Amino acid sequence: MKLRKCANCNAYTFKQTCTKCNKETINPHPPKYSPEDVYGEFRRRMKAESNVDRDN
Repeated sequence: MKLRKCANCNAYTFKQTCTKCNKETINPHPPKYSPEDVYGEFRRRMKAESNVDRDN
């Protein structure tokens, strides 16, 4: 069993659906670190683009 979080009401549960609001739950943990980060370039590009938007 893995801990899950409801994005709607922020309740924690072990179930696929929230026991309070019956919405779908998500995995609250970040992905594990890997030196072979396959999405690193994409993530850095998105972060740079979002920082450009804030400067304007």
